[in-house]
Amino acid sequence: MSNPTKPRLFDVHTHTQFQAYEKDGVDVIRRALNKNIWMVNVGTQKDTSREAVRIANLYPEGVYATVGLHPIHTEKSYHDAQELGESSEQQATSNKGFVSRGEEFDFEYYKKLAEDEKVVAIGECGLDYYRITMNSEPRTLNNEQGLRKKQREVFIKHIELANEIKKPLMIHCRNAFSDLIDILVNSRLLDVKCPGVVHFFSGTINDAKRLLELGFSFSFGGVITFTSDYDEQIKYIPLDRILLETDAPYVAPAPYRGKRNEPAYLEEVAKRLAVLKNTSLHEVREVTVKNTLQIFNINF
Repeated sequence: MSNPTKPRLFDVHTHTQFQAYEKDGVDVIRRALNKNIWMVNVGTQKDTSREAVRIANLYPEGVYATVGLHPIHTEKSYHDAQELGESSEQQATSNKGFVSRGEEFDFEYYKKLAEDEKVVAIGECGLDYYRITMNSEPRTLNNEQGLRKKQREVFIKHIELANEIKKPLMIHCRNAFSDLIDILVNSRLLDVKCPGVVHFFSGTINDAKRLLELGFSFSFGGVITFTSDYDEQIKYIPLDRILLETDAPYVAPAPYRGKRNEPAYLEEVAKRLAVLKNTSLHEVREVTVKNTLQIFNINF
């Protein structure tokens, strides 16, 4: 494995601690590091957060972690078979996933994990109203309002944790940007210069404008290689506020569509971003890595 002094690319949002990599996670990480691609494994609940921290500490450099509770896991929700942080009886008996009970956000548990020096951000946290409306269980208006309220409350707790330990946020938001921005506006973030990253940004240009004003950066992944849905947003956001991600094992970029995604495929995202920003691949590499190191306060 190479021992680089500076990453060539940086995958700021991946999940190589997920069950999808149970058999070959070490190889997946090695493939990326051999290409000088560093990564942040993002936690989505207690188990996957703990596992992200454990894996990060196996490597002296190049692998980092975030810890947090994904908004869809604040309620009874579907877990796909790829996500689990460690083996379980359910995983052993089924590859189809299962419905889990909602997790209550344990502030002290996540705080203890977050104090690890390899943890660079708090999250994946935020709001996901898409999952509420798409859930297969019957919903009433009051029920949906209650679920949204719980997501907002848990998101605020993540912000409080980020402020307390002085680390940025890793935000997930889907179909909820108005409420998300309102919460951020009304919250006193510790560092207005680098409060965090909105991962897999899917909002409007107006949403991007408001988030830029709040100091946030944005990450984009494989989806930009096979759809033009986010082209205008990417052209609008300055390159010095853009980061790269894979969100592996999901959403593999062209030409790997249909396969399990992994950090080694990040180059394809960088190539497409260079086209959209009308600049060189070298410039994309240099600027996005610089952005990442600054936001996550990574020194080497």
